Amino acid sequence: MPTRAEMWDRLGDPVDVLVIGGGINGAGIARDAARRGLRVALVEKGDLASGTSSRSSKLVHGGLRYLEQLEFSLVFEAVSERRVLMDIAPHLVNPLGFLFPVYEGDRRSLATITAGMVLYDGLSLFRSPRLHRRLNPGQVAEEEPALMQDGLKGAPLYYDCSTDDARLTLETALDAAEFGAVVAPHVEALGFLTCELKRICGAVVKDRISGRLKEVQAGVVINATGPWTDDVVAMGGHELGPLLRPTKGVHVVVQRDVLPVNNAVVCFHPDDGRVLFAIPWGDSTYVGTTDTDHEGDPDALWATAEDVDYLLRCLAAYFPEHPVGPEDVVCTWAGLRPLVRPEGSDLDTSSVSREHRIVVTRDGLVTIAGGKLTTYRLMAHEVVDAAVRMLRLSGRLHRRLKDPHTDEEPLPGAVHWPEDDDHDAVAERIQDVGGERIAPRTARLLAGTYGALGAQVARLVRQDARLAEPLVEGRPEILAQIDHSVQQELCATLTGALQLRTQLFFRDVDQGLGCAGRVADRMGELLGWTDEERRAQVAAYEAEVALSRRWRAG
Repeated sequence: MPTRAEMWDRLGDPVDVLVIGGGINGAGIARDAARRGLRVALVEKGDLASGTSSRSSKLVHGGLRYLEQLEFSLVFEAVSERRVLMDIAPHLVNPLGFLFPVYEGDRRSLATITAGMVLYDGLSLFRSPRLHRRLNPGQVAEEEPALMQDGLKGAPLYYDCSTDDARLTLETALDAAEFGAVVAPHVEALGFLTCELKRICGAVVKDRISGRLKEVQAGVVINATGPWTDDVVAMGGHELGPLLRPTKGVHVVVQRDVLPVNNAVVCFHPDDGRVLFAIPWGDSTYVGTTDTDHEGDPDALWATAEDVDYLLRCLAAYFPEHPVGPEDVVCTWAGLRPLVRPEGSDLDTSSVSREHRIVVTRDGLVTIAGGKLTTYRLMAHEVVDAAVRMLRLSGRLHRRLKDPHTDEEPLPGAVHWPEDDDHDAVAERIQDVGGERIAPRTARLLAGTYGALGAQVARLVRQDARLAEPLVEGRPEILAQIDHSVQQELCATLTGALQLRTQLFFRDVDQGLGCAGRVADRMGELLGWTDEERRAQVAAYEAEVALSRRWRAG
């Protein structure tokens, strides 16, 4: 895999498709287009998945609550794609139980919710990870002892999936690169190039690390920038009015011993009835999400004290024997949902549809707006179909293209994954490669993070014992992951390594601050940083951590 700097060097040759945006939609579009045989370039002003695509609820789900809004087609589409993602990324998309407690006086009765579960399983053609079952109060207490028992009538237990949203995005982009796409993070599109009839035929881009500029000629330019969609549309001089109604979603992370849950527990906020989840996450639990309108700069986003207090009040109602206070919050994250703006503005945020929309402006810019993480692959396919039609109509494409088979071909870490989905078997293979230098807990982490490619990380350890050193004492992450991120995953910043690729930013009680200097030293060796660049990288990471803690200032 070329490094990020090498990707920048390759950028500049004419391409069929230029994708602006390196979130899950942009990565999916690049993968689909590259697998068809199109010449593709993707640019992202930050790191891959650095926006919404690393700040979601980290769920691949059919959207049970959309049944209440009678959006049956959206649910069917989502549960179908859930099955596809389980097949092509089994190391990243894993079954997760969802417990739906029902109490005396709740608006929805146990019978009504159970009927909804039957419909939900039916829309998945009864191919859910597991079919739902109804638990009585005693069974609920056994399954989730931390949950409030007073007034409990029972709880259906149904199944969707959890995922590592950032890594799903990253592996999708890396697969595009394997098929020839130029994938260039930290490269910003500054303006469009225009050709005959004032049609967009490329963009001027800037390497935000070196400061250099390039022009990229393209047959079609695709805007897949999520919350920045309207900004990119405006860059072309259009006055369409806003396409999006962005809403902010905040999550908080606490240690598992503070709030122990075994399944994702469905909660309804006591103030406004909004659905929230308390979700198990290894040795942590995270809770979310809020859903409030956001009209400011998408780059200026953080959790507020009000957001955190809102989430903690819900926990107090459902887990009274396990009080969670502000002092227990390890980390927060805030993301923007790029929802399509509905007709009229009287809908509350939770009622705004999660459907997507493809818009083609007069100058040929293709924009994808809205949608869900779960259905990204399907949206990408539709966008590339539109791009291919435009290329053929304009006479820029005459050759026959391949079927991308994105619904069948595995992501890189899923190649050679065992058919029985045995994560432990993969971990054992990784440990065999690394030998005694790889602890069992680390091998399990590598299997769940990299899939079969975890053997590449273990091989680094076998070659250099120093790379087996833990990044944080007592945790399973190791220094070899930093080498791998630079050499194989287009990583070019300390924040990219600690936040998006190892996730110490979210999972370590100190958010990786204790190892930031040492990791910067290693990355500096690999990337040739000066002392000044190294200090700047550490300062940038510390600022990112401070932003996640900004809510503490009120």
